[in-house]
Amino acid sequence: MPLADRVLTIHRDPHSQEVLARGGDIEAHSLLQRAGFIPVVRVHESYHRAPTGLDEHDETRLATEAVARLRAVGYHVDCDAGFDTDRRPARDLPLGAAVAQFAERIRQATTTDEAADALTELTASHDGILAAIDQVLTATAEFHDGLGDAADAHIARRLRYLAEERLHVIRTDLAHTRDALADRHAPHPGRSTCTEQVPAHERERSAVCACPPPPRTAPVAPPPPVAARMRR
Repeated sequence: MPLADRVLTIHRDPHSQEVLARGGDIEAHSLLQRAGFIPVVRVHESYHRAPTGLDEHDETRLATEAVARLRAVGYHVDCDAGFDTDRRPARDLPLGAAVAQFAERIRQATTTDEAADALTELTASHDGILAAIDQVLTATAEFHDGLGDAADAHIARRLRYLAEERLHVIRTDLAHTRDALADRHAPHPGRSTCTEQVPAHERERSAVCACPPPPRTAPVAPPPPVAARMRR
């Protein structure tokens, strides 16, 4: 039987006639969003729905694409017959996963120079990742300027505030952190690089590297005995 978080359903609700997707883990939710679904978070449940305003043909196309993408990476999807498909599209590495590789580089960094090098791609003033996010926020604000609804001007102002105030603080603080690390040129005291080299004087055949053994954890002391009740 498949694991519960690898199982999803995509059906047209018989009452609301909405196309709804339920189940799955966070990776499945990402795939649903990329296929065009919109996440809905309620007090007692979370699910995804097709965007409003689509005709039946577009809803079927969207649901079929979601089924294909989910099954292509191993999810079990129970769906309406009209959404079923044998297509299995190739999955490109999402841009977010590429950015997350910098987090992994920082987790593996053994010196301040290595950590600073990973942060450079985020904090570069002209074409770093945070500078690109600034451009996205600004472009989205400009898009809302011309939409014409009453709330659009407020949304545009809010996006510009996020870019100029909130994101600016993150960019500034992270850039200072990166620069301070670049100036230190120090090894991380809690991390070391394993060379996987056995010392020449090692006598044990089972030795695989020269790394010191991990620190021993002190045993936890048992709780004190319950005091005996005092006699009358």
